[in-house]
Amino acid sequence: MARYVTRRAVYGLVTIWLVSVIVFTMLRVLMPIFYGDIVDLMVGELGRNDEGLQAELRSEYGLSDSVPIQYVKWVGDMVTGDLGTSLYTGRSIANEMARRLPVSLELGLIGLASAALLAVPMGAVAALMQDKWPDYVLRIYAIGSNSVPGFWIAILIITFGSIWFRWAPPLSFAYLTQDPVKHLKIMLLPAMLIGLTPSGGLLRIMRTQMLEVLRQDYIRTARAKGLSERAVVTRHAMRNSLIPVVTIIGLSLPGIIAGTALFESIFVLPGMGQYLVQSVGRLDYPVIQGTNLIFAVLIVAANLMVDVSYTFLDPRIRYR
Repeated sequence: MARYVTRRAVYGLVTIWLVSVIVFTMLRVLMPIFYGDIVDLMVGELGRNDEGLQAELRSEYGLSDSVPIQYVKWVGDMVTGDLGTSLYTGRSIANEMARRLPVSLELGLIGLASAALLAVPMGAVAALMQDKWPDYVLRIYAIGSNSVPGFWIAILIITFGSIWFRWAPPLSFAYLTQDPVKHLKIMLLPAMLIGLTPSGGLLRIMRTQMLEVLRQDYIRTARAKGLSERAVVTRHAMRNSLIPVVTIIGLSLPGIIAGTALFESIFVLPGMGQYLVQSVGRLDYPVIQGTNLIFAVLIVAANLMVDVSYTFLDPRIRYR
């Protein structure tokens, strides 16, 4: 087990390194070719064409060195925890992320938890009541939630909520340590909407796996031994049905993490997604590099935890 985790951790580090190379190359090599140099854009916004100022800015931002040296310096700073500073605000990126990352993590985790808490029991009910009216209703919900994007529903809620009920999401954000009640009121709606789309896919997977497991020989044996239906379903059928569901949850993480950017912009939440969207609009490449790398670390770590969790769901699984 430890050997498997170590090997996967090494693969994760290689993946993160490849992500850093791709992001750095796109921003420092390809972007200047197609969109222009960031220093030229900044000087152009000032309405000046001062070569001395351009050289000074390139030296200040570390753009006067060759591309390999820029990459080595950036990775060296990243290893020590220095993510640099924003080109436009001059603020430390690490400090901004320390303030914004908990908001995005909370939003994504609540959304993922709400999707799982809805989909797993509903999928089990749909399988146990196959071809009856609850099964049809839940399958319609699964197809509908997959078809309708959550951000569209969020826009409808805000639009019609303001027209019909004079309601709008709060413009001022309250952190959990400042006002827990107000914080939960702000976070619950966008988090539930984030989990809406993946809950449909999880429900369908759970239903399919549950139906397959219920037809296995060991389920018939458990019933023949006199176990109650509740024990058969909860201790045997549901537990073995959760392995593909956990895999789908791991595969859904990139979409959920990326989806926080839309919901943070819609509900004006000070998270990583909103920070990244603002930085992309201004071509603030140090922020874009840092946030993309943090997202890559989160996704790799989450997938590793999903793989390790298999042994707890099914004791027959052992990594060698």
